[in-house]
Amino acid sequence: MELERSSLPRRLLKTGLAYGLSWTGISKLVQIRERAAHKPLVVCYHRTVQNLAANTNDILPSMLISREMLERQLDWIGRSYSFVSLDELGLWLEGKKKFSRPIAAVTFDDGYRDVYYNAFPLLKRKGIPAAVFVVTDLIGKPDLLVHDKLFLLLSRAFSPQDAGLGKLMRFLRTLAIDLSEKKILRNGRWSRSRAASSLLMVLSRREIDRVIHALEADTQIEESALNINRCLNWEMILEMHRAGVTIGSHSHSHAVMINEKSDKMMQEANSSRETLQRKLRTKIQHFAYPDGQFNDAAIRAVAASGYRFAYTTCGHQQIAYPTLTIPRMILWENSSLDASGRFSPAILNCQIRGIFDVLKPCRRLHRLPQASDFTARPEPLKETRSQGVRL
Repeated sequence: MELERSSLPRRLLKTGLAYGLSWTGISKLVQIRERAAHKPLVVCYHRTVQNLAANTNDILPSMLISREMLERQLDWIGRSYSFVSLDELGLWLEGKKKFSRPIAAVTFDDGYRDVYYNAFPLLKRKGIPAAVFVVTDLIGKPDLLVHDKLFLLLSRAFSPQDAGLGKLMRFLRTLAIDLSEKKILRNGRWSRSRAASSLLMVLSRREIDRVIHALEADTQIEESALNINRCLNWEMILEMHRAGVTIGSHSHSHAVMINEKSDKMMQEANSSRETLQRKLRTKIQHFAYPDGQFNDAAIRAVAASGYRFAYTTCGHQQIAYPTLTIPRMILWENSSLDASGRFSPAILNCQIRGIFDVLKPCRRLHRLPQASDFTARPEPLKETRSQGVRL
């Protein structure tokens, strides 16, 4: 089982810091300050399962949360925040609506079926508004999201030990993909899940497809593993939409926008929005950048496609585009576990407040557009330069 967890010294440090801040009362001062500023919280989940241990070999571990832990986290957040829909959050960002308490919005990326089976009933029971960002090219299809297929193939083709890294590097060189080990390793440690995440960050969609195609020639994925990674179908999406769940776009094929040319970015954003509007017969205003990565070219493609709001998965926000770079906090099973593996409100509090960010800085590449994207550096979008509130 390849469960993504921090090293023991790191977990001990985070646990000591969290409980120390809680004991001294400093975390309460931070909470009071944020309440006074009414700073909103937008959380991002991916996969919700009933049995965590039964799924860690077939699902990227850093995307997993059990239904029990999801409920614990939402209950804790609900004590300090009022849950709002993304439309309500948007009105707040544009200065058109005020709330008496700090607000929080709940989002799920990628549009997996387990969200429908496990998270949706919980949200309905608790009356919590939520949003699901879907990849339109995979709705109702047997194909998998590219990161899931890549992870499953890497898990079957390479060993979990360090020897697997050398084998992977040799395999990439046969495809004329020359990467240093530093591009694959994260925090100096090797795992198949980290390798999948690293490759997705640095390779274009065309290169990723080449890797997958070559791996598929000699590697088989069991049908059971394929089944648990399926995406929503239209019937599920329509039911959630009718129940009040906001449906947003997570692009057409989940291509990481900053690794693509401008015309590909436009196709990813525009095609997805048109499909959703046609099927749901409603205006689609919300977009989540795949892997949370954006640059000026990606922002302009999203804006040109007609979206009013776009979401990242980090704390970086461009002042010129406040409503098109809305920060989100990724939460999963281990986000609120202490060093002993127990749920800790103190740990979750530090996660929500961003106190651990100094220990784990953002690795996403919000780099400027490539020279081939524009003949000249674009000016900030006029419609977003002066409106909105910086988070």
